Amino acid sequence: MDAAAIPDSCDVLVVGAGPAGSACAQALAQGGLDVLLADQQAFPRDKVCGDGLIPDAHAALRRLGVHEEVAALATPVPQVRFVGPRGGHVDIAGTLSVLPRKTLDHILVRSAQRAGARLLAPLRFEGPLLDGGRVVGARLKAGGRDEAQRHDIRARWVVLATGAVPQPLIAAGLCERHTPSGVALRGYVRHDGLARAGLPLQMVWHPRLRGGYGWIFPAPGGLFNIGAGLTGSHRREGDGRGRMQDVNLRRFFETFCEVYAPAAELMAGGTLQGRLEGAPLRCTLRGARWSRPGLLVAGEAAGSTYAFSGEGIGKALETGLLAARALLAPGRPADAAVEQAYAASLRALQPQFDLYETASRVNRHPWIADLVVWRARRSARIRQRLAGVLEETQNPGRLFSVRGLTKLMFE
Repeated sequence: MDAAAIPDSCDVLVVGAGPAGSACAQALAQGGLDVLLADQQAFPRDKVCGDGLIPDAHAALRRLGVHEEVAALATPVPQVRFVGPRGGHVDIAGTLSVLPRKTLDHILVRSAQRAGARLLAPLRFEGPLLDGGRVVGARLKAGGRDEAQRHDIRARWVVLATGAVPQPLIAAGLCERHTPSGVALRGYVRHDGLARAGLPLQMVWHPRLRGGYGWIFPAPGGLFNIGAGLTGSHRREGDGRGRMQDVNLRRFFETFCEVYAPAAELMAGGTLQGRLEGAPLRCTLRGARWSRPGLLVAGEAAGSTYAFSGEGIGKALETGLLAARALLAPGRPADAAVEQAYAASLRALQPQFDLYETASRVNRHPWIADLVVWRARRSARIRQRLAGVLEETQNPGRLFSVRGLTKLMFE
């Protein structure tokens, strides 16, 4: 990047051009603000993710005006297959699709640019600029050790949307949990035969995958996103740090392939595209403060991923839009008013995240998946409730709570 082309000021500096950052930058630019959108990688760039788009993501993409563009490139998925430890499964209808993040994020960045946001990449966030304790911008670095590669950009507000890694949050003084909520490993495998056969989108629970699950998502072009994730992966210590459970993530993925025949067939008969890649997850809107004067935190940096399913794209988009809404309030609201408005909007989402945290007990107790599959295969009403969980019209916590499980067994 040409250092001379880097502005030294703007109205809002958005750091991180994933779904949350791009959505926020687009909304702010459409609102008439001068917006800089910085990312540490040049686009298009890859991002480790399951790539699934559930209804909340589709709704946000419509609000951003890019849903048709995404739908034209994504693989539509009419249902999800839930597979229990004994091999039984149930297919649940849903409005879903799969599109690799390399493509999705590039669409979102271009949309933000069309709205007027200026993209600066690659530039890495080093820390906030402060004036009397208030954030008044950020120091970004182009790479290398050359001091001349550092750039100070002043801004009325900074939005930090830097994902699950803790370093930017630590630098900003907002990190409450240094370790992630979970970890996952995924790869892309090309298998034309299974693509022609219509291998469905599926999530798999098994006692040997206790604490998490495996997945296979059909992606465009004969590709499959295959992976395994572990939720609640780190035990929290008193200082906000923690240590990972005694689990080898690559071995966890291999175990998924050992216990689930379609995963084994996919890996044995397909061609791995690139490497298996791992990534941390930050879930349940916990682990970081959401703001300080002059700065808001959005997306996975704020914990916008669901603990039960690991899905985070839709809620990342939503938090980015909520941050923009707080900053675009009429007049020029005081710092406290912006922070309070943003916090109130996130607190309104918190109950939904808490319900998914309750539902994540199925990851720790895979026998629950067997019970749910067994009952759902025999009950259209329960299948409808599961479909409602996907559509976010049903409470997942009620289904997977002690009371909900008792009803499943005795209804």
